[in-house]
Amino acid sequence: MDNPIGNVFREARNRRKIELAEVEAATRIRVRYLRAIENEEWDALPGGVYTRGFIRTYASFLGLDGERLAEDYRKSVEGPRRSPIPEPAAASSARPRERRRPAARAAWMAVAAVLLVAVLAIVVIPGGGDGDNGAVPRRGAVRNDRPQHPRRSQSARHSVSMRLAAGAEVWVCVLDAKGKALVDGQILETGAEEGPFRSGSFTVSFGNGEVSMLIDGREAEIPATSSPIGYSIDSSGSLTELGEGERPTCA
Repeated sequence: MDNPIGNVFREARNRRKIELAEVEAATRIRVRYLRAIENEEWDALPGGVYTRGFIRTYASFLGLDGERLAEDYRKSVEGPRRSPIPEPAAASSARPRERRRPAARAAWMAVAAVLLVAVLAIVVIPGGGDGDNGAVPRRGAVRNDRPQHPRRSQSARHSVSMRLAAGAEVWVCVLDAKGKALVDGQILETGAEEGPFRSGSFTVSFGNGEVSMLIDGREAEIPATSSPIGYSIDSSGSLTELGEGERPTCA
């Protein structure tokens, strides 16, 4: 790298005669983080995806190539990406196992057939001479063997997971379907995470838009705003924005 990342930002800002306070107002990145980028004081930043996001945003404001600068940061500070080296060996070793699968499957099918015959002999044959004696145990067995599977799958379908990550300081209130506070009106620091939580639904309120929210593993679209915002999240993961009087306060 010919020119250090910090110098690139500082020189571009000085050429435009822009103060850090102006950058903060336009990008909502704290002055201390902007100064840390220019001085390459990486330990003062949240690191990882958050620092790369700050670099892209700051670079975009100055008209610089944010993707290249974020990649330069990743290479020089985070190190090279790890690649799964042993993949070829794993692939070659998988072929013999694939060849053995039909024989193993046939053996298991034979064992299962023997077990099925044995179960039928125990359950059916003793009741063969008496219709009443043979029928009652079978009906009882069916009722006892399947009690709760439909309920379990139904509850799984009607719950949703949610996880939060703060991109900057943000006030957060999260209530589950029963109104229990999962995040009780706390201020999350930059880079802080909460969750994952699981519930039939959620209502959430944020002091600003500096937060990422994953709903069932998918990132929700939260507008970049400095004003409070809130949502209700139903069991399907759909978001509905809440008005000021509808947002939870965790008070």
